[in-house]
Amino acid sequence: MSTLEHPPVESPEDPSGGAQSARYSSVVRAIGLGLITGAADDDPSAIGTYGSAGAKFGPSFLWTAPVLFPMMVCVVYLSAKLGLVSGKGLFAIIRQHYSRWFLFTILIGVIMGNIIEAGADIGGMAAAVKLFVPIPIGWVVLGLGLLVLALQIWGSYTLIRNIFRVLSLALLAYVGSAVLAHPDIASTLKGTLIPTIRFSKDFLAMIVAVIGTSLSAYIYTWQSNEEVEEKIAAGRRRLWERKGTSRAELKQSMWDIVFGMFFANAVMYFIILSTAATLFKAGKTDVNSAADAAEALRPLAGNAAGLLFTLGVIGVGFLAVPVMTTGAAYDLCQSTGWKNGLYRRPAEAKKFYVAIAIFTFIAIGLNFFGINPMKALVLAGIVQGFSTPPLMLLIMRMTNNSAIMGARVNGRGINILGWITTLAIFSASAGLLISWFV
Repeated sequence: MSTLEHPPVESPEDPSGGAQSARYSSVVRAIGLGLITGAADDDPSAIGTYGSAGAKFGPSFLWTAPVLFPMMVCVVYLSAKLGLVSGKGLFAIIRQHYSRWFLFTILIGVIMGNIIEAGADIGGMAAAVKLFVPIPIGWVVLGLGLLVLALQIWGSYTLIRNIFRVLSLALLAYVGSAVLAHPDIASTLKGTLIPTIRFSKDFLAMIVAVIGTSLSAYIYTWQSNEEVEEKIAAGRRRLWERKGTSRAELKQSMWDIVFGMFFANAVMYFIILSTAATLFKAGKTDVNSAADAAEALRPLAGNAAGLLFTLGVIGVGFLAVPVMTTGAAYDLCQSTGWKNGLYRRPAEAKKFYVAIAIFTFIAIGLNFFGINPMKALVLAGIVQGFSTPPLMLLIMRMTNNSAIMGARVNGRGINILGWITTLAIFSASAGLLISWFV
């Protein structure tokens, strides 16, 4: 068990825990689920937000990355823990233990946020492709959306997981992009180690946006569902086989998530650094999307830096959009009791795959109704602002509920970090709402 966890009562080990623990402790697992979730967290809209932060505030904004790191670990670990212990996805647990009106209130907010953000991400990917390929953007949007949909419907869970692992490496492009930008070492160290807070509307709004995009609701549900899919992929298809987890599994899951969130956080850091060292320095502070950042970087840091930035947007988009649309389908099917799971063939879970298709087509369609991608992200932020804080509060309550977790309820350390994270999310959402009206 990690140092953050110390349940007072030892629960019986899962009968198959030994074999599963050995499987989980492999190198592949160590760079597995947490890496995929971390990469999905750095979706094209997040890249645009981080790039905008670096361009507008320079290296003085770098300190936000290390501050957010433990919060990101906490959110994803608690979600993973729910899936490991209960053997079910997040919304299946909510359906079992909470009222229907509460379940569907949360569900509507999460699905709307996922679809709107997926649509904006498809638009962001298309804009990035358009920088290098002279094809009408509508055709690019449609082609990218259909390709993403085909992967979800006809790819097995194992295939999708392995493709996602490869796609997540596209984010390493931002390390190269930052290096090619030749940042000033002294200002970089100062901005990283010494927090600078400005009590201006723009700065506070950017803090809120960065917190919101780093701790989005879709990564909560995705992680719990991935843990369940992994157990099923290991042969534990029945609920009674999946239910319960060993200390070794929880410990391995923690290290997996620490690795994945460190990767995501480092990418956030290098995106801010690359735009701070170029756009901020040149006085180009108005960046509205990841494509804008990529285009602006090219003349300042060289074509290679701009190309790397663009490839990162496209690569991670192919990972993030399925996470959002499939995640929304998981949430809907678990809330209604319909069969679900990427391990099932389309014929075995028709409603699940129909939901994926509908959500993907809606996301594609948002780009054909004259909806500005950045305005769509603001709308997604509003929806997430109402759904993410109560969802995190709910996760804290569930992981402290012995009826759900048995002896695996939270220890003191993870509870302290969890409640700090919950407070930060509520404060960020409240701050975002205030910034719009004041």
